[in-house]
Amino acid sequence: MVKAMVNISEDANRILNVVKAKEGLKDKSQAIDFVVREYAQSILEPEYRPEFVDEMKRIEKEKRFKVKDVDAYFGLK
Repeated sequence: MVKAMVNISEDANRILNVVKAKEGLKDKSQAIDFVVREYAQSILEPEYRPEFVDEMKRIEKEKRFKVKDVDAYFGLK
């Protein structure tokens, strides 16, 4: 485990306290870890998550075409 001393805003501190209480966590370190994991799952590189890859394979099989550009497929371009 890595130890770090961080400076956060009052708003961030309040949010961490809410997360800590809502999720029944012991301390703010666990709240920070929880928030970072949630962020990673929802935003960072979803194309590498196994469930995303499985979903794309299912779509390719069902629709009988290759998904070459995921952004275009979902209308994000």
